[in-house]
Amino acid sequence: MQVSEAVRRRMSVRAFRPDPVPAEVVRGLLEDAARAPSGGNVQPWNVRAVTGAPLADLLRIVREEGPDPEPGYRIYPDNLWEPHRTRRFQIGELMYGAMGIPREDKAARLAHLARNAELFGAPVGVFVFIDRRMGPPQWSDLGMYVQTLMLLATERGLDTCAQEYWAIYSKKVERFFNMPEELMLFCGVALGHRDETAAVNTLQSPRAPFEEWGALVGF
Repeated sequence: MQVSEAVRRRMSVRAFRPDPVPAEVVRGLLEDAARAPSGGNVQPWNVRAVTGAPLADLLRIVREEGPDPEPGYRIYPDNLWEPHRTRRFQIGELMYGAMGIPREDKAARLAHLARNAELFGAPVGVFVFIDRRMGPPQWSDLGMYVQTLMLLATERGLDTCAQEYWAIYSKKVERFFNMPEELMLFCGVALGHRDETAAVNTLQSPRAPFEEWGALVGF
């Protein structure tokens, strides 16, 4: 698969089949993704992949205990401004529209939102951590690791959904994996095979046209 094809095919899959993913495949993805660039080669990522009974235990804990009193970090800035506010609103409307959930059906929307805490049924959860003492450049490096992981998964016929949502369960996840105090959770990544029959997986999020955010200078 060409890189450009993997970029086009990758999407946030929000319904997975239960088919297991072999350990050697998961380890290969995690190791190969570590070829992602990082400033000064500091490689700030720390990763745990979980499946089977341990994953079921983690999902049970978050289901029974609920979110932490405070998230590990603010997922979005306060009072998100334009055009970002509209983009966020639009993708929500497109997603619920694909599933046939009207805006007034708050219960159904909340039920789907809660599926985040189930990894959307994915058989593997990948949880990505970073040292709390790291700064914005290393967080950027972490994003490059996650993107590389997702593209490699696409190449190998798998699907993913990167979930900053897990920040609201950060303490529980850190405790579950017995992480050192200095390591904090950045995100979870649902990993598996997409459910091709799920309406939510018919949506591939739109992108703003180049003219909104880019320019060529001196060409």
